[in-house]
Formats: sequence, C-alpha cells, structure tokens
Amino acid sequence: MEEYRGKSVFGGIAIGKICVYRKGEQQVKRVKTEDTEGEMQRYTQAKEEAVRQLKTLYEKAVKEVGEANAAIFEIHQMMLEDDDYNESVENIIRTQKVNAEYAVAATSDNFSQMFASMEDDYMRERAADVKDISERILAVLGGGAKSTVNTEEPVIILADDLAPSETVQLDKDKVLSFVTVHGSVNSHTAILARTMGIPALIGTQIPLDAQVDGKLAVVDGSNGAVYVDPDPEILSEMQRRRQEEEEKKELLQQLKGKENITLDGKKVMLYANIGNIKDLATVIQNDAGGIGLFRSEFIYLEKEEYPTEEEQFKIYKTVAETMAGKRVIIRTLDIGADKKCGYFEMDEEENPALGYRAIRICLTRPEIFKTQLRALFRAAVYGNLAVMYPMITSLWEIKRIKEIAEEVKAELKEQNMEFRMPEQGIMIETPAAVMVSADLAKEVDFFSIGTNDLTQYTLAVDRQNPKLDEFYDPHHPAVLSMIRMTVENAHRAGIWAGICGELGADLSLTKEFLAMGVDELSVSPGRILPIRKIVLETDVEEYKRKKNAD
Repeated sequence: MEEYRGKSVFGGIAIGKICVYRKGEQQVKRVKTEDTEGEMQRYTQAKEEAVRQLKTLYEKAVKEVGEANAAIFEIHQMMLEDDDYNESVENIIRTQKVNAEYAVAATSDNFSQMFASMEDDYMRERAADVKDISERILAVLGGGAKSTVNTEEPVIILADDLAPSETVQLDKDKVLSFVTVHGSVNSHTAILARTMGIPALIGTQIPLDAQVDGKLAVVDGSNGAVYVDPDPEILSEMQRRRQEEEEKKELLQQLKGKENITLDGKKVMLYANIGNIKDLATVIQNDAGGIGLFRSEFIYLEKEEYPTEEEQFKIYKTVAETMAGKRVIIRTLDIGADKKCGYFEMDEEENPALGYRAIRICLTRPEIFKTQLRALFRAAVYGNLAVMYPMITSLWEIKRIKEIAEEVKAELKEQNMEFRMPEQGIMIETPAAVMVSADLAKEVDFFSIGTNDLTQYTLAVDRQNPKLDEFYDPHHPAVLSMIRMTVENAHRAGIWAGICGELGADLSLTKEFLAMGVDELSVSPGRILPIRKIVLETDVEEYKRKKNAD
C-alpha cells in the first residue's frame, strides 16, 4: 500500500480504480514559409473553430454546473478575440515567416510567463487560461491528440491539473473523485467537485504514471489522503465509513418537511446562502426555509460591464417567484477587498479589507446603488423579498441609505412603475456595528451577522492570509460575546437577528447559538438538514442549565 497526502477541497470517501488523465501532446515545430498569408488564413480559421467549440462547451457547462461555473468559457472566447494576443501571433507569422503553430505556441509561452509573473492572484491565474486557449487552437491546426478518459466504470481521476475545458468534457457519471498534483482551492476542478459533491484533493504529490494507473485506490476527502492498493484493514475501514455517510444522508432526508423547533419549543429559521439563481435547485432540494444571503455581487463579477436594471430585475424576480413566498434576503453590492471587479476601476489599496468596499462604494457612487435598488424594489412585488446592506458601521450610513431609497421610490412613482418596499436589514460585521447595535436596531427590520469579517476585524487577523490560519479563531470568546451582544440588542428593539457567515454552519456551535437566542442561521444548502437534526434534538433550557453548572 502507498499513501499520499493532499489538501482537501471536498470531503467524503471514494473507492475505485485510478485513471491517470493524460493531456493531448501538441508537438510544435518551427517551419519557415514564404506563404505568410496562407498561414494567417489557417490561423484565422482555427481561431473561429476554437470559438465555436467554446460556445458548445459553454452551453454544456450551463446545464451541468450552472451559469457561474460556465462563465470561464465565455472568458476564453473573449481572450481569443484579444487584440494583443492576435497581434502577437500575426507579428510572429509575418516577421519571422513561420508556420501558424509555432506563432501560437510562442505567443502562448510569452503571455503565460507574463501573467504568471504578476503579483495579482487573479492575473496569475490567467496564465493557465492562455495555455488552454492556445492548446485548443493548436489542436485544431494540427488535428492533435485530444485529452480523454477512456473507461467503462466510474474512476478516480488523477491529473497534474485540469483546465475548465477538460473538466466540463468529462462524463460526470464516470467520476468518483478528483485528485490533482497542482491547483488551488478556487480552481475550476475544486469548484466542480463541490458542485458535484464528490471527494477532491489538490496539491497531492503522487506519480502520474503506470505506477498507479488502473490500480485500486481510496480517496479520503475529509483527511486529505489517497491510499493506492489499500491494505485490507484500510479498505474495510473506508468501506464502513462510506456506508455510514450514505446512511446519514438517507436519515437526514427524513427530516425534510419538519419544522425547526427545539424540544422545548424554540423556533429557529434555517435559510440558505447562494451566489446565483442556478443554486436555487439545491436550496429547494435541501428544504431551506428561505434564502438568508443572496450574494448579488456575483451578478457584477460575472459580467464585463455594469449589469443593467432590467438584467438585475429579471434575476431578483426569478428568485422571488421560485421561492414562492419564502423570505429571500438579497445583499446589496459587496464589491471590494478580496472581490475585485475590473470595470469598477478602483485604485489599488494597501489594506483593501479596511478600504473602499461594499456600502462605501454604493454611498459614494449613488448611480450604481440606485440602479440596484430600483431593480430590487420592483422585484419585491413578486415575492417575499428583503434587502440587507453590508459593512455598516454607523447611523449616518443608514440615514443616507434611507434618503437614497426615498429618491428611488419617488422616481419609480413618477414613472408609474410597480414596486414594493421590502424589509430593510443590515449586516453586523464590524466591532463598531456591534458596539452601536442598540441604536442601529431602532432603524432597521433585522440584523444578519457576518462572522467572517467580524472575526477578522475583532482579532485583527487577515482572513485571506494562510500564514495566519492558527491565529484566525472564529470561536474566540470575543467573537462569541459580540454575537451575543448583537442578538440581545436586536431583541430589545423588537427585531430578529441571524447569522449568515461561515460560523453559522459550525455544528459544534449550533446549541450555543440557540442558547444565545439567534433567530436565524443561513448556511450553504447542504448544511440545512444536519443543523435541523441538532435543533430537533436540543432542549435549549436544559443546555443552559448544564452549561451554567459546569
């Protein structure tokens, strides 16, 4: 037996044969030619065919993994139309009098090296995209070998890394798990694994050759391990754990339709966090009581220019109608910090987490904010829609938001457009907001605690810095005290308070949150039923008595 370690991006157990994914080899030779126009024509035709292929891949990906995850193929189409890329290919063909294949390969190397050397993480990731589109053109030009997985049974896919165009072409019914040598937690492979709900590891130092190809293996996604030719004891243990996981899933399904009420009669709202309308199926599938966080910034991040009022209205309306009367809380634009959007043309900041972001952008660029509010107020007619504002730190911000909202109402009335004023809430995600939460609660309909940023700002720890992982402690007594204080001040003012940050899904704290009086937990859809199980089995008053006794 051989054991290899990697970084987990999705848990679970997979047992099956390994299939080493081999990329098609594109052998490129430098060939001198006098027919530069002929080579230019070959390149243009190959590029058009590559664009056609990408359109087909986009349509396939939308059906399988949703619009957000399919957007990469639209980006690749745009990259193929990039003037700098095309001018480079053309220049090499004409000045060096060489074949189109060599010009494409040379441009690919130059551009990917350029991107890889950049400091910005987003731009560095574009290096892989350049290679991917170039490989596609080379395959068209030379009828090169295609990357494939030939198998009749479901397998564990092992690869150096997988490009978006490669993952989307895989037969998902034949994939038990992904294991890659390279990649990141935000790579397309990782995103796809989470979407499919299958175990996946990255950064796994495992040989990509006949030494492992075709051999039986076990992927332990929870503990970041791969066992090749597992010992009988390991195999038996993993089979037992896999069976237990399946049984737990089946038992949780029996909780569908049940109210979220504790043994002593306390009710809690269990809502779902989503990024786009493609996630609605998982919300319904997991029996969420509503949507506690719709991240509207993804509408902006997935576009190359500001989304129009009509584009936003259609999305919000669809969500409201689909949820059929269940509450849908849409967070207004939360761009900034780790969420960069090029066309906003924001300056570089030394400390973006403390910088120009979220509500600060909206209040200083009211034309953007008003467009979103108009779409939201109009969509509120079609369901139980609520709006919440991120990164609030003071009363004056709420007052300014209300002034802008009144201006939007007046405009809509003047234009005889149908609208409804939704519930208005704010996110509590800074110590400042916690400390003045008694005053803030008098101005809004609800609080939603964003524990990710609250932890970051309370502990003065950059949550994006992996070197500080051991210092980033969302269970810190100060963080929990702030949550408790926020909930108490909300209740004194007669409004409800929930949690929509990652901490809300922490099963080890569910009972503690119930004891604090948290009214709502909004989590990823897959965590709804596990939390419901704890809620149904908990006697809150008994939990408090035991805690005080200890």
